[in-house]
Order: sequence, then C-alpha cells, then structure tokens
Amino acid sequence: MTRLQVLKTYKIFIGGQFPRTESGRYYSLKGKDDFDIANVCLSSRKDARNAVVAARKAFGSWSERSAFNRGQIVYRIAEMLEGRRSQFIEELQLMGLTAANAAKEVDATVDRIVYYAGWCDKYQQIVSSVNPVASSHFNFSVAEPTGVVGIVAPEESPLLGLVSLLIPAIAGGNTVVLVASEKYPLSAVTLAEVIHSSDVPGGVINIITGTADELVSPLVSHLDVNAMTSAGLSKEMASAMQVQAADNVKRVFNYPAMDWSKASSQGLSMIEDLQEIKTTWHPIENIGGATSSY
Repeated sequence: MTRLQVLKTYKIFIGGQFPRTESGRYYSLKGKDDFDIANVCLSSRKDARNAVVAARKAFGSWSERSAFNRGQIVYRIAEMLEGRRSQFIEELQLMGLTAANAAKEVDATVDRIVYYAGWCDKYQQIVSSVNPVASSHFNFSVAEPTGVVGIVAPEESPLLGLVSLLIPAIAGGNTVVLVASEKYPLSAVTLAEVIHSSDVPGGVINIITGTADELVSPLVSHLDVNAMTSAGLSKEMASAMQVQAADNVKRVFNYPAMDWSKASSQGLSMIEDLQEIKTTWHPIENIGGATSSY
C-alpha cells in the first residue's frame, strides 16, 4: 500500500503564539506538480482584528526600545533565518522556484534584513533636524513611528518581497499585521517560526494567511491600524484601499511591482514612509547677555 502522507498544517502567528484560525477553515496548497504540499489556515476578519489587538498591545514597549537594541533584534532574525537556509530553499522549490533561484532568494533576504538592522540606529540622524527660526527658540523635528501597520505581502515574491516591506516597518519602531501571499504562503509562515524563536517580542510581528479579498478590508477600515503598505496590487484593490482609508485618514503606500533583488528596492525611504515627524519648540532664556535653555 502507498503510504498516506501527513501534511503539515501551518497555523497563523498572532501575539507571539500560533493559534488556529478562528473560523476553523483551511485550504490545500498545491506544489509545482499540482500535488498537495501543505494545509494553510484561511483566516477570517476576526483573526485580523485579533492580530491588530496584539500589535497595538506590543507597540508601546517596542517603539520605546533603544534604536540600537532594535537593530540587535532585527539582526538576530537574519541569524536565525541563515540557520534555516536549507529549509527555506526547499520550500521555495516546492512552490516552483529552481534550486538556484531559491538559493539567491534566501541569501538576498538575509542580506536585506542585515541592511535594515544597520539602519535602526542611524535613520534618526538623517530624517531628524534642527530647524532655523527667527525667534528665541530651538526648533527640533524628530521621527516617530506611525503605529500599527497593515502589510499586504507581494503575491509573486514569497520571501524577499515580503521581508522588504516587513523589516523596514519594524526597524522604525512600528508593529505590523502582515497578510501573507495566498499563492506562496509557506515562506511567510516559516518566517513566523523563525521570528518566534528569535528575540522579537510577541505581537511586534503578526502574520495571517488567507485571501487578500477577505483580509485587506478589515485592516484598512480598522481604526487602530495607522498605515497600510503593499506592492504590486491590482488597480481595483489599490483603489478600494484608498477609498476605505479615506474614511479614517489612514496612510496607504502601494509600491509598484518591482524586482526586489535590485538595490533600488531597498532604502531609507522605506523606513521614512512609516514615520511621523514631531516638531518641538524649546524656548531660550536670555540672562545678562548669555543664552540658555530651560
């Protein structure tokens, strides 16, 4: 008799835990030869809301960490991913990539995480400023994280594109709810296992799987989600996101489809887009001809 293979059911990742989807639904993921290779949770609106609650709860402590410590934690993700390099390559091959392309994707992903880890304690010096004013004040502009960010992973870039949106968001002190690619979800859910075993506090990164049609709307309309990012969405979905976001004045960034392996797909702007600029006026007291602040 032919042995019946026991397929792994990949759970969602919320608040540092791996709950089963609230709906109890799943879909069978097909490999390159049209064979079932895994069962993937089909998340519901309730799962999306639960993920937002976890992200909001984690935001305060994550945004208040020192930039250097955030850099250490992001770098640890790269270390852990490098240690499971062969697993990621194998899963990318199951989803249709060649061995050579899968290896390039994983290596480029590790390098990209390291790149943003280096930015964690440096972007403030570039984005922030001391502004010239005519009155007796100091005027400072400082970047602060936006808050909870909803991310729609690129559908056709299962690992590198996902990381290229995810890592700059958390490097800047935000927490995230990420909707994984429906077509290629394995990299996202395996990345959740890497994150779980690294130093990332629970709730900073939340990953849900399912259909974008069902999950994007509750994130865009959620009043506790402060921004949305995506890449390569259809014109219809991108337009619908903009309309829904207008109801609660939410930032929406839909980057064009791009080659994520190129250097042009990374940069300070990916962090800066998810920052709010806070400006502070500090008065100067003039005492006996000497200037001092108080």
